[in-house]
Amino acid sequence: MQRDVNAPRRRPGDALPRVSGGYRVEVLPSIATLSRAMWEELAPADDPMWSRGLFTAMERGGIGPEGYAYLVVREHARVRAVLPVCRFRELRLDGLVGPAERRFLTPVERLFPRLLRVPALLCGNLLGQGHVLTEGGPPGEEAQRLLVDAVLAYARRERLGTVVFKDFAPAELAPLRTTLRRAGFSFAPGLPDTELRLGHASFDDYLAALPAKPRRNARSKMRAFRARSDLRIEILDQFEELLPRILALYRQVMDRADQFLDVLDASFLEAVHAGTEPRRRLVACFQGDTLVAFLLCLFAGTGAVGARIGLDYRLAHDARLYHIVHYAAIDLALASGCDRIRFAQTAYTPKREFGCDLIPQSYAITHLRPGRRAVLRRVLPRALSAGRIRALGPHLAAATDRPPPGPGPHPPSPPDTERPTHAPS
Repeated sequence: MQRDVNAPRRRPGDALPRVSGGYRVEVLPSIATLSRAMWEELAPADDPMWSRGLFTAMERGGIGPEGYAYLVVREHARVRAVLPVCRFRELRLDGLVGPAERRFLTPVERLFPRLLRVPALLCGNLLGQGHVLTEGGPPGEEAQRLLVDAVLAYARRERLGTVVFKDFAPAELAPLRTTLRRAGFSFAPGLPDTELRLGHASFDDYLAALPAKPRRNARSKMRAFRARSDLRIEILDQFEELLPRILALYRQVMDRADQFLDVLDASFLEAVHAGTEPRRRLVACFQGDTLVAFLLCLFAGTGAVGARIGLDYRLAHDARLYHIVHYAAIDLALASGCDRIRFAQTAYTPKREFGCDLIPQSYAITHLRPGRRAVLRRVLPRALSAGRIRALGPHLAAATDRPPPGPGPHPPSPPDTERPTHAPS
């Protein structure tokens, strides 16, 4: 194993050896090397986080990974599967859990100082839900084995000891589960996504469909906001001149983050603004001429995502800014003809109050060296599970057994605070 990990790297475009059945894997270095037609055929059409333009922006930005690649499984000339991956030279595994769980991992870090800050290969989508892009359903058993073998081979070539399949929904991970387990992966539940199903003709209809208490809370918060004559909401198509302020407000949120993986930077935001896909609009709250809150919304097909938020914490609680920008995003998604909007992995109590379902997601994790793999298998799933329980609180059951679409029971709303994970919104 040691010789494999330290083997010389091949060029990113080199193909892996052919196997029986005519399958082979190519490792392509950029989204630009995949044809637009092929990507659009395989990627989820209604998920803006899987738009080609967002992956282009990720590659141009300095948001965490050292680099990106795309593992393409071909059967002869035909593409059967695509798996994006990104390379971290020093991924902080303790950043995937909360502060209490980081204390639990402190003894491990003392004994193995490099174990939790590791060269790692992250498979899936850094900013969204994980998928293996396939044509006409899950890849067959042979293609699954080839893909997992290729992931591990690529990790060895790049000297990336830890391999993580990030935030895969159960249905997405199920076809690969047996193959991953045989390859030494262990599994742990991740934080769920939050998704609001939209079947309403207007925002007023959406409010009317909420249970009584969330409906009263929403109207109370909107009244509190309207009472502030110095504040206003605008929906912006062009916001380039606001990017420095957007970044400053986003950093206020990240400074309060319990968990983190990516941190957006100016180059990423500039690339998103300059691109034509995904469609993007900014829900912006101003005090006079000063931006005090925003929610960056992305659109594809009938899907929307409230992708990243920023708040001025001098005003956020008293003016109910967190709730107000989310209500404006829901109104915008309805007006845009969307049938769903996602708000990612954070602040579960207000999002349950909005009516969001919790979408279960999982990690699959391994290490190329057996000794370190055994340590990770023993401690990391426990820490991830504990962090998940802490983040979800009273919503744990809803995240485990997904409720039917529509609002569920909601506890009292806490103060308007934001404790983001790696995908705050």
